[in-house]
Amino acid sequence: MNIELMPHDHGNAHRAAQLQKQLRRGGSFDSVAEVFQLLDDGSRVRIFWLLCHCEECVLNISALTGLTSPAASHHLRLLKDAGLIESRRRGKEVCYRAADTPTVKLLHSVIEKVMEISCPETGEEESGPAGFTQEQVETVRKMHDELLQHPEERPTIEELARRCLMNPTTLKAAFKAVYGDSLASHMKEHRLEKAAELLRSGEGSVAEIAAAVGYDSPSRFSAAFRERYHMLPTEYRKQLK
Repeated sequence: MNIELMPHDHGNAHRAAQLQKQLRRGGSFDSVAEVFQLLDDGSRVRIFWLLCHCEECVLNISALTGLTSPAASHHLRLLKDAGLIESRRRGKEVCYRAADTPTVKLLHSVIEKVMEISCPETGEEESGPAGFTQEQVETVRKMHDELLQHPEERPTIEELARRCLMNPTTLKAAFKAVYGDSLASHMKEHRLEKAAELLRSGEGSVAEIAAAVGYDSPSRFSAAFRERYHMLPTEYRKQLK
């Protein structure tokens, strides 16, 4: 239909022409509709949300969601056919997890935001810093303590989010609200403090200390250490002697 043939002219013909051009991209809207149609089942949304946070086999998914194994398998097949989840064989079992795609990450965030808005009971929970629930604050503190105990490990924010049952954006915001700094900056500071402690003890080479605090490259570790302490690790150790 030509824009000139619009039933009523409200003086916004140019804007209407732009909108009409977008509306003619029927395939795009159909694709979006298919995604929403796929997630029009509460059980399927629950499974999708669960797999955004962990990798599980069918039996565990059934136990966690209260579904029978055949019902869970049916939902898993639909989600996998749509590219929202992926599977891998682990021994005799097939395990499922959310696909690592921008679409999946966005859907996960949207689902959690809609749940936050549409479920008034979540607003009744005890609040922590910046409006985060006390449960979220405690989860972040526990995660923080575990990271400090294992500075040699460097899990990604996505991996941490799955462990904490939060989406990455919420996790990063909650961490900053609790500790006043980003997760990356905060952990970098602690790693370098631990490295300085190990250098003062006189045990281990620079390469060994770098690995012990999560750096796979001694040169990257030396550069980070110099940025923080204004001298190379070898100079720091020599100065102490």
